[in-house]
Amino acid sequence: MMTLNDLETPCLILDRRRLEANVARMSARARALGVDLRPHMKTAKSADVARLATAGQSGAITVSTLREADYFLDHGFRDITYGVGIAPAKLDRVAALQARGGRVRVVTDSAEVARAVSERAAALGQTFEVLIEVDTGDGRAGVAPESEALIEIGRILAAAAGTTLAGVLTHAGHSYGCRRIEDIVAVAEAERAGAVRAAERLRGAGLPCPVVSVGSTPTALHARTLDGVSEMRPGVYMFQDVFQAAIGSCAVDDIAISVLATVTSHHRERGEILIDAGGLALSKDRSTAESPRDVGYGLVVDVKCENFDTELHVIRVSQEHGIVAAPDGGPVPFESLAPGTRVRVLPNHACFTAAAYDRYHVIDGGSPAADDVIAVWPRVNGW
Repeated sequence: MMTLNDLETPCLILDRRRLEANVARMSARARALGVDLRPHMKTAKSADVARLATAGQSGAITVSTLREADYFLDHGFRDITYGVGIAPAKLDRVAALQARGGRVRVVTDSAEVARAVSERAAALGQTFEVLIEVDTGDGRAGVAPESEALIEIGRILAAAAGTTLAGVLTHAGHSYGCRRIEDIVAVAEAERAGAVRAAERLRGAGLPCPVVSVGSTPTALHARTLDGVSEMRPGVYMFQDVFQAAIGSCAVDDIAISVLATVTSHHRERGEILIDAGGLALSKDRSTAESPRDVGYGLVVDVKCENFDTELHVIRVSQEHGIVAAPDGGPVPFESLAPGTRVRVLPNHACFTAAAYDRYHVIDGGSPAADDVIAVWPRVNGW
């Protein structure tokens, strides 16, 4: 049995007990709201995590890359939404996934792409299920619920022999900019109302719209109602992170992943400690910078995930160096952190931090042997 002290650093640690609590909470939330849960696997990218996240659900998932779709299909997940606008050149890969037994829905917000999808479907002798992406305030992708483009795209998809209009999909990514729960509640309602309005307009034009899909961890957790919605697609909730804690989506004690690092040296004259986890191991995400709790590039805790007497942050990073200090020049516990000591860093953004790693070292954080590695779970990267 390996322990955390046996691992090469930096490496990625996953607390199974916290993960299980997080997925159970979201599953209960979906049931309470009366919608299906189609978890977004873009954060975890792991079949082992997906099995926990889909337990008691339909087994449907969302992915952000076709590499993920291929991997999850290999592991028995057949109902997959590819949640990034489809590039026509990728349709041959989608067709290959479907030929292996996958049901892969694709997404577009473009009439031009809708026509290209129908043309490629005819050439391949395939049928593609397509969701129209709707913009409900994020400003990233999608057509407005009241736009003529929505109906135009719907008619193209419904009329072509090789495409099926599956419904509408939206993502309230701007909920991450909220700092108060009441603001997240408002964004959640705008997300719901916009998606439902788009569905109503398609149906009013005589077009099918069986799927009304919304998704983001903050809005899924704080929506007052999802009336008219069929499914939600949150993702980061499985792991959570310091940013999600800062905006009220979780507590710090819910964060299930951390980066294990080793203290390499002290710089007492600067009040700083160096660790062997830098920008590549932690990511350079600074999403907490404007939150009430700015932790730099991550919150530093001890090997058992407990706080030091003085709160410690990773205040600067270079590629392989992390510089740790107390906020506002507070005292640094050098005696507790001799070179060679292991620490864990709770990340600002779980998706970006996990992307540097090809596996999780899994622990049971609530057990007496909380530093025992009970499993190693692979994850998939790339596109």
